[in-house]
Amino acid sequence: MRLAKANVLPTMLAGVVLTHLHSDHVSDLNDVITTHWVMSPEPTPLRVFGPVGTRTFVAATLDALAIDIGYRLAHHADLNEGPLVEVTELAPSTTFELGGLAVLAGATDHRPVEPSLGYRVTDADQSVVIAGDGVPCASLDALVKGASAYVQTVIREDLVRLIPSARLHDILDYHSSVEQAAATAQRAGVKALVLTHMVPPPLPGTEHEWRELASAFHGLIVLGDDMVTLDLDTMDVTS
Repeated sequence: MRLAKANVLPTMLAGVVLTHLHSDHVSDLNDVITTHWVMSPEPTPLRVFGPVGTRTFVAATLDALAIDIGYRLAHHADLNEGPLVEVTELAPSTTFELGGLAVLAGATDHRPVEPSLGYRVTDADQSVVIAGDGVPCASLDALVKGASAYVQTVIREDLVRLIPSARLHDILDYHSSVEQAAATAQRAGVKALVLTHMVPPPLPGTEHEWRELASAFHGLIVLGDDMVTLDLDTMDVTS
């Protein structure tokens, strides 16, 4: 749905990059695979990159889609084979090219979810690090150092602790808090910190609280709701 809102069709994707295999980060991959397959005018592989375990996850996803794939093959005379998916499992420090951009994979700490990866995406002038879930660690510091922007999933520890659920409190030890993300950004000397996958979602009128919690970072702080755009040249933010 977010691809559609951004006017990007799955057939326009150079590839899909996964940070880790938690369900809230990968459960829609089945729709991307199916739509890429049925909308491509000729057989075209979908490239999927991710940590070790991605190949098993993609195979299981295709198995789950087997009945649907059979229906579509029976209905469309010009579909003669199922989806083509090329999986590349990455180790930390692996580099690859995607859509004309250089991508570097780096280890993150989301244990017991492991391995998990962040990615530094670079063109000629700018670098952006997409860290995914996890807590601060030396390998994340190295990946983020000197980037133009650092995108980090974050939680509000103060708000999570108000909810009387031990299971929910469990998330605190393997997700960066806003304060931790700000400290990482400051150490790395980035220009912009983009807070995303915010838990719990900010209520209208409380956005300033998130920025105040990130005040240890002295650069631009962006609340990265879906469809927010950051221009890396001007540092202008639009939504």
